[in-house]
Amino acid sequence: MRKLPALAVVLSLATMGLVAAPNVAAASPQPAPTASTVKWRACTDPSLAEFKAQCGFVKVPLSYAKPRGKKIKLAVSRVRHTVRKSRYQGVLVVNPGGPGGSGLGLSVLGPIISQGFGRKDVGGAYDWIGFDPRGVGASVPSLSCDPNYVGPNRPDYLPITPSLLNVWKARSKRYAKACGRDGRALLSHMTTRDMARDLDRIRIALGKSQINYYGFSWGTSLAQVYTKLFPSRMRRMVLDSNVDPRDDGYASTFSQNRPFDRNVNLFFAWMAKHDSTFHLGTSRGEVANRWELVKERARSQPIGGIVGPDEWLDIFVSAGYAQFLWPDLGDVFANFVNKGDEAAVVEAYRTTDTPGDDNSYAAYLAVTCTDSRWKGRDWIGDTWKSHYKAPFLAWANTWFTGPCFYWPAKAGTPTAISGNRVGRTLLIDETLDAATPYPGSLYVRKIFRQSRLIAVPGGTTHAATPGGNACVDNKIFRYLKSGKLPKRKSGAGADVKCKALPQPEPNAPPTAFGAGSSMQALSKAVNAGSAAAGRQLLVQLLMRAHRY
Repeated sequence: MRKLPALAVVLSLATMGLVAAPNVAAASPQPAPTASTVKWRACTDPSLAEFKAQCGFVKVPLSYAKPRGKKIKLAVSRVRHTVRKSRYQGVLVVNPGGPGGSGLGLSVLGPIISQGFGRKDVGGAYDWIGFDPRGVGASVPSLSCDPNYVGPNRPDYLPITPSLLNVWKARSKRYAKACGRDGRALLSHMTTRDMARDLDRIRIALGKSQINYYGFSWGTSLAQVYTKLFPSRMRRMVLDSNVDPRDDGYASTFSQNRPFDRNVNLFFAWMAKHDSTFHLGTSRGEVANRWELVKERARSQPIGGIVGPDEWLDIFVSAGYAQFLWPDLGDVFANFVNKGDEAAVVEAYRTTDTPGDDNSYAAYLAVTCTDSRWKGRDWIGDTWKSHYKAPFLAWANTWFTGPCFYWPAKAGTPTAISGNRVGRTLLIDETLDAATPYPGSLYVRKIFRQSRLIAVPGGTTHAATPGGNACVDNKIFRYLKSGKLPKRKSGAGADVKCKALPQPEPNAPPTAFGAGSSMQALSKAVNAGSAAAGRQLLVQLLMRAHRY
């Protein structure tokens, strides 16, 4: 559930769907679809057009308190099923997380599974639906507050002087004020609960009595709220990297600091293990010290005149998200230190922080700042306490959510997620996931009493399935095909444990971060049956939605 700038996943009235009918994940095909009210047309984006995706809009109320009032438009996409009618499984809606992540491109998950992973019986059995949540991407209106807020060279995240602290407080306040000025109509209607109602409006527009769902990161939180409001409307559900519903946005931010600190140090240790390639030190401490030295020098001498200490940190936060990004990040770090390659560092920053476009960040804040209370907290004291235990990310994380302490829209009360009535659900998580720490998945398993949890002990990857781990992938495909889940074990642990993928080797083929291939070229490779390209395309789509 990581948010967005340091580097780099809906529905009728609230009373509809709250019937007591049991929600059983049927193994038999869905009934023939009724007519969709969406006016579908061919998508113009090349990466969607390559898969013959269709695009359209669904109108929803701006305010569900006034369902006949002003309407806004949600952008949706569809890749249709390819199996015969008797094997058709219905619609499967995908959300990549964020909040604030664009999911319009994730309708291509179906063909990625069909071609890239060779599972046409799964990828071709559904109509795959992607969508941009309200305020995001191609939806209308699209939220923006200050497009250059993450532009270089920002003040140092670490407020070692009162002046720096005041500068960041002022920056946060100005951004919040800009959001109140430019996005006023949306800000009071951007909660997860609003978006859960939107999701049901999408279901209705698609002409379906139920949906299937694949959610990543914050997309799991959306599913938790949706199934609380509309338990009978969910058929099958895969939730990857689960948000802990016991934590509000404030608590969730602090819960990530120590895991990210741990995972980045695992990255430094990996670089030390491969010192023959990177030449930055033979111990974790040596590599970490070199990284800190670059960060300190960037304070007075920004790399390429652009990358200061904040931008340098932002680039490497992604090391805490997924180990398959380590070779690319290691090259950026080593080539700068050993060869003076400033251009690669600047490009990595631009890929990470996307200066000039703050839509995902603005939408992230609009949800996070109103889902729960932020004002009146001892956030400065809490951040210093966190910093002493986990210095890598603590202040960067606080300033990322800093505008919430001055947010112009009133905060609401989080939707309570407890004994959930939803049916059989497949949960997935890696035990060293930093963005949505593993205890959250254990708790979701506890309250989703018919769910099953697949754990990957020692894995650090956040929200990127199917991802080449056959143990995990095959269980996902089996569930989506037949509704069959692993046997639920007694106790509070995982139901299945899959061995983590081995750590990558240096000089591995590029993945999402710094990849040289265009999205269109990757799309063609997927259509040609490349599992590696399928995984790379999926990771690119998902990483756009995660914070860093």
